[in-house]
Amino acid sequence: MAVYISEHPLLKHKVSLAREANLSSKSFRELTNEISTMLMVEATQHLSVQYKPLQCWSGNINTPLLADKQPTLVPILRAGLGMLDGALSILPCAKVSIIGLKRNDDDISTDEQGHVHIGIEAYYENIVTDIDERHAIVIDPMLATGGSAIACINMLKKAGCKSISSLFMVAAPEGIQALEQAHPDVDIYVAACDEKLNEKGYILPGLGDAGDKIFGTL
Repeated sequence: MAVYISEHPLLKHKVSLAREANLSSKSFRELTNEISTMLMVEATQHLSVQYKPLQCWSGNINTPLLADKQPTLVPILRAGLGMLDGALSILPCAKVSIIGLKRNDDDISTDEQGHVHIGIEAYYENIVTDIDERHAIVIDPMLATGGSAIACINMLKKAGCKSISSLFMVAAPEGIQALEQAHPDVDIYVAACDEKLNEKGYILPGLGDAGDKIFGTL
């Protein structure tokens, strides 16, 4: 497993813009789309290719094309939907699997190391039938405690998925550590790694509630 924290100056700039407290939903959606597109380019750099015949204007050639089926994109409801268009702009033929998870704010605890744990409840699952033949890319704006990402990956593996990576706009160090421990075979791609979690499990400085900002339910 590897953790890829982007050093691209444009990604750093766009994440900073997305942090603005009074940003409109329109602007936040646009930035989320742009950040997702750029992150997806980084997250797909290790896809396998093989040389295949192609009729080119200059004659028959052998040229590199994707070797396997396109990945399935796995947005975690609801905030992950805000990243879907950007991801699809890079993988327009990708299948989409949907996982619905929500945090249970009545189930928050802190362990002996001071790590915050929040209960996660699954309420929806619709995974492509050939998941065992596809790489899955989990997309969610925030990796906070890691609970949602871990639960989503658990569901994908239970369904037969053998190859998974994950994509986040902003992550907390605690979330990265938790995901690494739970799923050491899953690569993590992040636009920004922030300072820490607060006592309620929110990322600092973070983006606020990404779902509320995307859907205008502040």
